[in-house]
Amino acid sequence: MSALLWALVAVPLVSGALLLAAGRAADRLAPGTGLAAATAGTGLAVAAAFRQPETAAPFLDGLPVRLAVDGLSGLLAVTVTGATLAVLLHSAAGSGAGEARARFFGLMLLFSGSMLVTVTAATLPVLLLGWEVMGATSWALIGYRWRDPERARAAGTAFLTTRAADLGLYLAAGAALAGGGNPALSLAGLSAAREPWLSFVTAGVVVAALGKSAQLPLSFWLSKAMLGPSPVSALLHSAAMVVAGAYLLLRTGPLPAASGWGDDVVAWTGAATALSLGLVAVAQSDLKQLLAASTCAQTGFMVLAAGAGARTGGVLQLIAHAAAKSLLFLVAGSWLSALGTQRLRELRGAARHSPAAGAAFTVAALTLAGLAPLSLWAAKDLLLAGALRTGPWLYAAGLAAAVLSAVYSAKALWFVWRPPVPRPGARPVPGGAVASLVPQALACLALTPLAFPPLLDRVARVLGSPGEPAPRPWEFALSAGLALTAAALTWARSARPLPLPGAVATGLAEWLFLERAAGRLLVGPVLRLAAAAAAFDDRVLDRAVDTAATAALRCARWTDRVAERSVDAAVTAVAAGTRALGRRARRPQTGQLHQYLIQAVAAFALLAAVLVLVR
Repeated sequence: MSALLWALVAVPLVSGALLLAAGRAADRLAPGTGLAAATAGTGLAVAAAFRQPETAAPFLDGLPVRLAVDGLSGLLAVTVTGATLAVLLHSAAGSGAGEARARFFGLMLLFSGSMLVTVTAATLPVLLLGWEVMGATSWALIGYRWRDPERARAAGTAFLTTRAADLGLYLAAGAALAGGGNPALSLAGLSAAREPWLSFVTAGVVVAALGKSAQLPLSFWLSKAMLGPSPVSALLHSAAMVVAGAYLLLRTGPLPAASGWGDDVVAWTGAATALSLGLVAVAQSDLKQLLAASTCAQTGFMVLAAGAGARTGGVLQLIAHAAAKSLLFLVAGSWLSALGTQRLRELRGAARHSPAAGAAFTVAALTLAGLAPLSLWAAKDLLLAGALRTGPWLYAAGLAAAVLSAVYSAKALWFVWRPPVPRPGARPVPGGAVASLVPQALACLALTPLAFPPLLDRVARVLGSPGEPAPRPWEFALSAGLALTAAALTWARSARPLPLPGAVATGLAEWLFLERAAGRLLVGPVLRLAAAAAAFDDRVLDRAVDTAATAALRCARWTDRVAERSVDAAVTAVAAGTRALGRRARRPQTGQLHQYLIQAVAAFALLAAVLVLVR
C-alpha cells in the first residue's frame, strides 16, 4: 500500500527530473515519456483513491514525511493526474519539432508531481515542500520562452506575488509549534493550537491560500501568467497551483472555524472575488484574459464553500471547473496558433473555422456557466446553500457571481460562433490537437450524473461531510432562471458594449487596477526603501568601511615602522647579551687547575662576605 503512494508522487517527479537533466538530447523522446508518466500516474491515482493508502518516512527529528490519501485527496489526485494527461496529450499533438520539448515536458511533470505532493501531504512541512517546488516550476513554465523580456517579467510577477503570500505558511508552522498540541505539524491538528497562536496559524494559512489561488487583493498575478504557453495555462488554471489554495482551505476546514473569525474572512473573500472578477471577465476583450478572470471568479466559489462549510459543493466545483477550464484554454491555444489572435472581435467565427474545436469549446463554456451539463451548477447550488445558512447577504453575493458566470460564458460563445471575418493567413487546427480535445469534452459531459442526489450523497460520504445543507427546489429554480435569463440577454446584446463610464470600463478591463495599486502601495514603497537602503549602503556603510580600512592600514604601517622595529631591536639586544654570557661561561672551562682554584677562592670569598653580612 505504501509503495503505491510513493509511486504516485515519484513517477512524475522522477520522470520530469530525468527529462530536465537530459536536456535537448531527449527532445525526441520527451512527448512519449511525458505521456507514459502521465498515464501511469492516472492509473496510480485511481488505485490510490480506492485503496486510500498511508505511508511515512523519517525526515526531521519529530517531523516525519507523512503522505496519506483519503476521500478528498483521492478525488483531487485523480483530477490532477487526469488533467495532466489531457494537457500533455494535446501538447504532444501540437508541439513543434524545434522547441525544447524535454524542458517543457519535464517541467510539466514536475509541476504535476509537486501538486500531487501538496494534495497527499498529511503534515505541514511536506505540504511546504510540494508548495515551494510548485511555485518554482510555475515560474519556469510561465517564462518558458524566456528570451521574450515581457514573458520573463510576467513570470517574475507571478512568482514574487505568490512567494510573498507563501510566507504565511512559515508563519503558520512557527505558530503551530509555539501553540503546542501538534508537535508533528499534522494538517488535521492545526486547529489544536492555543490562542493567540491559533489566530496566527489561521492567518498564515489563509494568506498563503488566498495568494496561491489568486484571490483578492492578489488576483492580478494570474493576468500576467497568461503570457505563458496555453498548455501551461490549461494545467495552471485547472488542477494545479491556482486551486492549491482552495484545496488547502477545504482540507483544513475546521481551522478557520476554530479561530472564530477565519471562516467569515474566507467566505467573504471568496464571494467578493467571485463577484468582482466575474465583472472583470465580462469586461474583457481578450479571450485568455476572460478565461483568466473567470478562473479567479470560479476559484472564489471554492473559497466561499470552504468558509461556509460546504465542502461537497466546493470539491465538486473544483473537479468540474478543472475539466472545463483545461479544455477552454487548450481550444483557445489552438485558435491562437491557427488564427494568430486571441482578441474576441478577431475570433468571430473561430468555432466555425474548426467545428470540432468549436463544439469542445461550447461544451466547456456551458459547463463553466453551469447550464449544460448540470454538474457545475449543482456544485454552485450546494455551496450557495451553505452560504445561505451563513447569511442572506453572503448568499446574494454568491448568487450574483453565479449569474455572472453565465454572462461571460455566453459572451465568449457569442463571439466564436458569429459569422467569420476574412482571415487570409489562417491555418487549420491540427487534426491531432483536435482529437486530443475529445476525451476532455466527454469528461465534462460525464460529470452530469454528479448533479443528481444519489451520487451527490455518495460524494458527500466519501468526503466525510454528510449532513451539509442541500439546496431547496426554489433555490434551484431561482439560480437556473437567473442564469438562463442572463445568458439570453448577453447573447442578444453582445454586439453592443456595456454602457459603462470610461473609468469603470477601464478599471474592469485592467483587473480593477490591482496591479497598479500593488505597485503604488507595496512595490513602490519597497523599491524606495530598497533605494534608500542602497544609498545608505553606498554613502554611509561603504565610506565607513573605507575609512576603517584606511585607518587599519595606517596603524599597520606605524606598527611596522615604530613598534615592530623596537621589538626587533630589543630581541636582538637580548640575543646578543645571551651570546656574550655564553661565551664568558665557556671561558673557565679550560681544564687548567689554577683556573678552578681561582674560581673556588672567589666562591668562598663571596660566601664569607654573605655570612658576615647576614650576622
